[in-house]
Amino acid sequence: MKRKFTSLLLYFFLILSSNAFSQNSKPTIVNAFSNRFFSGKDYQPLQDLKWKFKTEGKIFSSPIAQNGMVYIGSEDGYFYAIDEKLGKQKWKFKTNGAVHSSASLYNDIVYFGSFDGHYYALNAKTGKEIWRFKTKGEHWYSEIGMWGMKPSNLLMADLWDFYLSTPVIYLDPKTALVIFGSSDGNLYAVDAKKGSLKWTFKTKAAIHSTPVLDKSTVYFGGWDGIFYALDCKTGKEKWKFSTEIKTGFTGIQASATVSNGIVYFGARDPYFFALDTKTGKLIWKYNAENSWILSSAVIKDNTVYVGTSDTYALLALDAKTGEEKYRFKGNGYIYSSPAIAGNTIYFGDFSGNFFSLNLLSKKEFQVTPTENRDKYAKTILNNDLLDFSHAAKATDLSIYAENQRVMNEFYKLGPIVSSPFISNNVIFYGSADGYLYAYNLRK
Repeated sequence: MKRKFTSLLLYFFLILSSNAFSQNSKPTIVNAFSNRFFSGKDYQPLQDLKWKFKTEGKIFSSPIAQNGMVYIGSEDGYFYAIDEKLGKQKWKFKTNGAVHSSASLYNDIVYFGSFDGHYYALNAKTGKEIWRFKTKGEHWYSEIGMWGMKPSNLLMADLWDFYLSTPVIYLDPKTALVIFGSSDGNLYAVDAKKGSLKWTFKTKAAIHSTPVLDKSTVYFGGWDGIFYALDCKTGKEKWKFSTEIKTGFTGIQASATVSNGIVYFGARDPYFFALDTKTGKLIWKYNAENSWILSSAVIKDNTVYVGTSDTYALLALDAKTGEEKYRFKGNGYIYSSPAIAGNTIYFGDFSGNFFSLNLLSKKEFQVTPTENRDKYAKTILNNDLLDFSHAAKATDLSIYAENQRVMNEFYKLGPIVSSPFISNNVIFYGSADGYLYAYNLRK
């Protein structure tokens, strides 16, 4: 009897140990656009610069951090792993193109894409390549004679097409898929371990937004101006929703956010939308006043927070009705997707300012400029505000090359289109000045 009782105890111990091991060993998924909420106190502005890490190109991608390392890509063609505490390079991986895709991390594998036409899976600890998947080519969205600019026969890259799609990880009991969009117009799903193709879904134009997963559905929009809902396992279309197509106001660059049966996203047309996740039926839309929405939204306490371009606003919208509660105005386009910790929302703007806004007071905020902004603001900005016409200095903006020149002037300021990430009370974000910044948050 005693032996039987001992056996039963051993049996239950093994069951409990097995369950505990399974729960503790379950791999986490970290993604720059899915992970937008972080632990924090009521209001925590930036305290001091912990370190900054210099790359040799502009940074448009967003950082992620885990297990003591920060991961980010640069226009210099490298993907970096940086020591979270010291700001020193642990390893870097060379691609043959600019790395404008942000990364996802799963099971000690980091996934990202490059303008060299490949999506990569690397060992997150060593940087060693596990596999690469070749698309039909990655490129900035382009049109001949875009918006009527001159010369009319020139193929022109869209100067505000900053990002490549970030891979997201879909898990079910049988499989793990890496899902991402491509400039070739396809949404791809590949095996997370092997990089072998599982399915594709073809759209009419480039997909540079990051897909968002909710249960067994993947949501995304593309440069064709259509927002799609697909089955994660098969890639079969569940529904689609069309935004407006008009000159200068076409395409979906923002990633979506899902909450309480509603999927939210912004477009260039220029509206912010709330759709029913099951049917794709419009619940409400917000008129962004001829201002593109490239920022991805975060939702807290029934409020949607999202950035706009030409109105320089961080909007606070009622999540149920779309009614504007209030807006906070920056100094330039707000393309950075916000992060929230405690009652603080963090985001950057295109003039090189980084904001820490108290969501409770709505008026208490801190502004942290890049060093280049301080250096060039007086000569480039108009009364401390981004102003395309002012920077053009009466040149003919119907000429594409003049638009390129103005954008290059703006880049001197260190624009922040990277979305912040918080780890261990330190906030990380990239800038077009080539730096990855790490600031301690006030305790």
